Amino acid sequence: MDFLKSAVASAIAKGPPFPYTFGDKVDLDPSIWALYNGTRREDGSNCSIFSFDITANRSALPLARNALKKLRTLRHPGVIKVLDTVESDSYIYIATERLVPLRWHVKRKSLSPETTKWGLYSIARTIKFINDEASSIHGSLKVASIFTSESGEWKLGGFEVLSNVKDDEAVIYTYGSLVPDSGRYTPPELARSGWDAIKRSPHSAVDSFGFGLLVFEVFNGSYSGTDQAGQTKNIPPSMHSSYKRLVNANPKARLSVGHFLDQGLRSGSFFDTPLIKLTDGVENLGVKTESEREEFLDDLGQLSDDFPEDFFKMKVLPELLKSVEFGGGGPKVFAVVMKISAKLSNDDFDTRVTPVLIRLFGNPDRAIRVCLLDNLPLMIDRLSQKAVNDKIFPQIVTGFTDIAPVVREQTLKSVLTLINKLSDRIINGELLRYLAKTANDEQPGIRTNTTICLGKIAKNLGPSSRAKVLLAAFSRSLRDPFVHARNAALLALAVTGEYFSDEDCATRVLPAICPLLVDKEKPIRDQAAKTIEVYFQKVRKAAAAMPDSALPPESTSPGVPRMSTPQPGQQVQSGQPASSSASWAGWAISSFTNKLSAAAGDIESSNGAAASAPSATANKRQVPTIVPASSSASTLHRQALKSPPLGSASAPLSRTSSSGGFGGESFFPDPEVVDDDGDAWGDMDDGKGEADDFFGDANDTPTSPQTNSLSSSTTLPSKKSSVAPAVPFDDSSEPDFAGWLAAQAQKKSGGLGGKGLPKGLSKASTTAAAPAKKSLPVAVSKPKTQPVAAKKKLDMKPKQTDEDDSWGDGW
Repeated sequence: MDFLKSAVASAIAKGPPFPYTFGDKVDLDPSIWALYNGTRREDGSNCSIFSFDITANRSALPLARNALKKLRTLRHPGVIKVLDTVESDSYIYIATERLVPLRWHVKRKSLSPETTKWGLYSIARTIKFINDEASSIHGSLKVASIFTSESGEWKLGGFEVLSNVKDDEAVIYTYGSLVPDSGRYTPPELARSGWDAIKRSPHSAVDSFGFGLLVFEVFNGSYSGTDQAGQTKNIPPSMHSSYKRLVNANPKARLSVGHFLDQGLRSGSFFDTPLIKLTDGVENLGVKTESEREEFLDDLGQLSDDFPEDFFKMKVLPELLKSVEFGGGGPKVFAVVMKISAKLSNDDFDTRVTPVLIRLFGNPDRAIRVCLLDNLPLMIDRLSQKAVNDKIFPQIVTGFTDIAPVVREQTLKSVLTLINKLSDRIINGELLRYLAKTANDEQPGIRTNTTICLGKIAKNLGPSSRAKVLLAAFSRSLRDPFVHARNAALLALAVTGEYFSDEDCATRVLPAICPLLVDKEKPIRDQAAKTIEVYFQKVRKAAAAMPDSALPPESTSPGVPRMSTPQPGQQVQSGQPASSSASWAGWAISSFTNKLSAAAGDIESSNGAAASAPSATANKRQVPTIVPASSSASTLHRQALKSPPLGSASAPLSRTSSSGGFGGESFFPDPEVVDDDGDAWGDMDDGKGEADDFFGDANDTPTSPQTNSLSSSTTLPSKKSSVAPAVPFDDSSEPDFAGWLAAQAQKKSGGLGGKGLPKGLSKASTTAAAPAKKSLPVAVSKPKTQPVAAKKKLDMKPKQTDEDDSWGDGW
């Protein structure tokens, strides 16, 4: 082999320049040519080189020169494409497109029936052209004369004896029998009478017989002799009749190849196949009418997977891409492009398809954009990450703001396909900004799909902002009026719980889901219950792992309970034993009763002494009648007339102003009268106004000078002659008219010891010591013109309102 290459190289050095490099030799059937794989030196492209050594095979030189001449002059798509030729005294070189002998495929039986029909159709068209248009005879039609190109097309060669019938000195008549292996393929009339018999029969008869033997051989894999001519083994039934007429023993009765082709192209016949229609129509797709294009595209939809991949890659795909990009092929043609591209290698896809796809994504035609987005899953694995980030994604994002909803929706769906090819910077920046817009889209379906999309790409989001983004998006979707949007938010939350912290689950997610437990739609309520259970389990698990308390250990003295904290074994005022978990209000009750006890002790000390013995009415609760603040002066006067004498024993209540009370003024029973039955909470409203004093502000103390002057009015003697300062009568700071009347009586009589009070206001008993005379403050001397300004106290008693306003909008 090395010796042969060196000999060829030395021969080239002595002859004219040949800009091709020889490669490996290709095995051939017996032939006058040697075939080599080669490359073009200028660009490194592939080629094949037919070499004829004149010195070694001079007897066949007329055949080689005839082939060289015919290949130069005969131009047809079915003929081998010649790139360059060179002839010298010692050799002939013919550089052609890269070829593979058909014999290789026939021996391996690698041709499908559809591909075989398609190849025979191509050769039949070429032979028809040679016989009819060129008025010539091929004369050596057999498997060894046919090659396949890189595109898988069958190409006709073997032009050693190709002759024009008008040439009486044609090479076929003289050298026809010198063609290698011609004995097996010679028609019976030539075998009997020699090659001159061609002149006595139709000139197409020789090629018709050769084409019939070619049909038999490609379907069966081999051909041994003329005795097999006419056998129909493995030949498609639709071809039997026409095939038998091709190999008829009578040359005048033989069917010409042209007629054979016409019969095969009839509707439903053996050449009426989608692959053959595609071959005929693909090259002229751009100039077809609308109806012709539709018919052609319908044929494309019938393509199966057993068609020649090389042909689709090299011939069909480029034409379809041109049709999509420039010829208006549309989405239907692009679907076929994707089907063909699926069989390409990654390198072929990058060089043949990717550049066109990048240009198509920039096409403003919405139909093309939607088609590209629909087929994106078929191509995404073939696209490099750099191409997606730098060239394709910037074109895709324009669809997020398109005015057509279908484009926005398809663009949104494409995110799931693109996400694995996008960089983190794009995902957490530009992509999230566009998803925020589609989350507020006017189309409810787009809002729903945005929620679904975020749930599926949650794992691709940045950990630092993932929880914030998801919470904001899902919380909004939970309030969406579209039922499917709310359902999508619940489903997305159910599968993204791992991305939220325990605190977010408890404080943000659960409160957002809870309103949907009472949603108007039952599917939403059911899904909300399922989703909320997911987060309940997570929160329960987190709570179980938490310590019992986060407070530091207490450093109090042993045996001394902390103030206002319920102690073990403590009993509440209702009389029920309260363990650590027996009463939920144990702490509040114990704290409140402690305050009551402290207040009662203060009153007892302020009176000076306790009663030595209970009176006859000590066992009965005595509650003073309190006049509402809005009562008129006459009403107060009448109540004052009905009041018991100020110093009588039947008035067991004392009034005092104490800053430690619940409202600046409080009404407490005499310590002797208070019993320990624990019913004080039940009688709190019996006094028709006492509750207002109990629930007042404990820190309210009179600060106004006018209020202080009223607070230091006439004092009332206690049961044990103790003197306590008087306080205003009610919590609305109305003047004490009873005290005012008593003061007026003192002024007229010069004191309590002089003239008595008017009838009905006289004292029931004179045993009590008379209080000292005091002048009435100026603020009270003119009550009608200068009302007393007292500190306004908060009224905590529930207002009597209508049922419709019981909770109000403030809830």
